[in-house]
Amino acid sequence: MKSIRFHTHGGPEVLVYEDAPDPEVRAGHVLVRVAACAVNHLDLWQRGGLDRVTLPLPHVSGADVAGTIAELGQGVSGLAVGQRVMLQPGLSCGHCGACLSDRDHQCDRYDVLGYQSAGGYAEMVAVPAENIIPIPNRIDFVSAAAFPLTFLTAWHMLFAGGHLKGDDTVLVVAAGSGVGQAAIQIAKTAQARVIATARGEDKCARASALGADHAIDSTREDVPKRVKALTEGRGVNIVIEHVGAATWNQSVRSLAKGGRLVTCGATTGFEVSLDLRHLFARQLTFVGSYMGSKTELLAAAGGFFQGRYAPVVDSTYPLREAAEAQSRLATGNQFGKIVLAVN
Repeated sequence: MKSIRFHTHGGPEVLVYEDAPDPEVRAGHVLVRVAACAVNHLDLWQRGGLDRVTLPLPHVSGADVAGTIAELGQGVSGLAVGQRVMLQPGLSCGHCGACLSDRDHQCDRYDVLGYQSAGGYAEMVAVPAENIIPIPNRIDFVSAAAFPLTFLTAWHMLFAGGHLKGDDTVLVVAAGSGVGQAAIQIAKTAQARVIATARGEDKCARASALGADHAIDSTREDVPKRVKALTEGRGVNIVIEHVGAATWNQSVRSLAKGGRLVTCGATTGFEVSLDLRHLFARQLTFVGSYMGSKTELLAAAGGFFQGRYAPVVDSTYPLREAAEAQSRLATGNQFGKIVLAVN
């Protein structure tokens, strides 16, 4: 099969479009012919190399996959060759205490498709049957590939981490990101008030079009000051944060008393500071969030299939142009997901 692999860590130039062995279809697994695969920051970090993490080389990245079933492994039932599907990106053992209590994302053996395993930057990928999610015919493959990881992450952040209620005000940092555009849609559907930040007038306008009640241009405005003005001095109940060092302080300052900051990433740096007086005097809660359970993904997917959510696709590239796709993501100029069209 054709694939995009890297044999050594480095910049986009290490990505090679080449032949790779077809995946082995073990018992209980399903072979999927990939139609589309979305690009995530995890792919960039893998390519560049991660501290204290050894990846199998040559490596095929790609966690967000949609396509059709090409082959069923021994013992797989309830699915059919040719069926249109998207994939649950989280891989877990299925039998530990966490998995059996609907906390599969906390499994000690938890992995993300395309991290320690081969992912979707290829014509085919093999996954456990439990990771298959059938999609309706009206859902196109590019949209389906753009959905799983960011909407699962945003759903888990808002409900499990932020305990979102309909009367909450939510600050979504970086509306143009995959998590940002998903969080706006999910929070608005839950009847929350949404304030979003974005870089530039165009991105602010697009955030408003997605449903944000207010959009703050972070290149021109003092975000905490503007948040306080919009909330009569109170601040927001929940901050959805994933940018890290560049936005951390303004996110903390935007919280109301008793507010919850939920973070799932740090694309601009991992090291931040915190004045503990703010933490205890304002009774703040800080929550780390990583992925989410398959049950949560299925709940979010119900809204997607019914038309309540629509993942925003910034652009598509053919598989052989994965380096260009990753370079666009690295600039931060995109609004929504970047997707590779494979078959």
